Formats: sequence, C-alpha cells, structure tokens
Amino acid sequence: MKSRTIIDSFNYAFDGVVYAFKTQRNIRLHCLSAGIVLLVSLVLKLTKVEIIILLGVIAFVIVTEMINTAVEVAIDMITREQHPLAAIAKNVAAGAVLTASFLAAVVGYLIFFPKFETMIPRVIVSLQRTPSYLSLIAIFLTVVLVITGKAWTQTGRPLQGGMPSGHTALGATAGTTISLLSGNGLIALMAFFLVVLVAESRLETKIHSPLEVLAGGLLGFFITLFIFQIMV
Repeated sequence: MKSRTIIDSFNYAFDGVVYAFKTQRNIRLHCLSAGIVLLVSLVLKLTKVEIIILLGVIAFVIVTEMINTAVEVAIDMITREQHPLAAIAKNVAAGAVLTASFLAAVVGYLIFFPKFETMIPRVIVSLQRTPSYLSLIAIFLTVVLVITGKAWTQTGRPLQGGMPSGHTALGATAGTTISLLSGNGLIALMAFFLVVLVAESRLETKIHSPLEVLAGGLLGFFITLFIFQIMV
C-alpha cells in the first residue's frame, strides 16, 4: 500500500471527527454542553488555569466517546451476533465514557459552585420570603406554554411527544424551584441531576428529539426564573 502523506493523515482524522459528530447523538450533546459551559465560564470570568482544566476534561469526554464509537463500529464489522465478548467490549468502552463524564461533572462542580455560592446569600433571603404558591404559578404557566407550543408547531399530543418536551419542561420547573428555595448547592445539583434523568428518558424512549428536550428544559428553567424574579 502507498504510504500516506501528512495531508492524507489529517484528512482521514477529520473524516473520523465528522463521522462521529454526524452519527453519534451523544457526541453532539457533549459538544452542546461544552459550548454552554465555555460560555458560562466567560461570563463568570474564570482564570486561565480553570479554563485549561475545563478544556482538558471536555476533550477527555469527547475523546472517550469517539473511542467508544470506534470500538462499536469495529465489533459490528466483525460480528452481528450477540457474542458475550462483544457485549463486554462495548460495555467497557461505554463505561470509559461514563467515568470520563463523571469526572467532568465533579470538576465542573468544584470550579463553578464556589462562583455561584457567593451569589446565593443575596438571592435566597428574599426568595425564602416569597409565597409558596409561586411554584404552582410556574407549573401552570409552563403547562400552558407547552400545550401552546405543541399546538403552534402542530407536533405531538398535549401529553405526549411534540415541541417542546412537556415532561422535561415540568422537570426543569420543579428542579429550578427546588434550587431557588433550598439555597443549598448540593440539593440544587441533585435536583438538576433528576431533570437530566427525565430528559434522558425522553430521548431513550424516542418520544422526543434532542431539540424538543432542550427546548422543554430551557422553557421550564426560564419561566420559573421569570416568575420568581417578578414576584420577589
């Protein structure tokens, strides 16, 4: 075989990146999350060292996801049978992605939580004095906007499918309310972790697309913030 030139090597590498991005939903979600994290880091004016650490863990997660993709494609090329060793290889590769993602979550918590912690006392005192019915108003308004969005886009049914995801929107509303009223960073983190699980369940069951889930999450989050801000 003819030896590759440096340009050929780069082209093959870029082809691999493009293939992974086009075919793997998780990589697209990782890239979207990375973009949001980097935007927040600019707003919070993180130090150069903190940004370097974030870039490192982001690259680590994406690289492990691409290796996982390569392992899956290689195994599928060799055999389509449900071989125990093939399942183990795929599971181990997926476990590597899970480990990298967990590490990224821990690093993100350690970097971002101290930045937000200083803002909590100024907000939480006034929020704890707000009437409890604000959460019900936020939930009601979220439901109305979800149904309106589905009717406007003519997608899905009021309680299933369509744009935006109602389950994710209500989950985000509940998670944001818990975070605002608790004033505890760990509780807030756990609340939003549950929201992520709800969103993931809608994707895994193929009831919603990533865009519909993202729209629902943002709708619930910003509606709740808006209600609490105008009523405080």
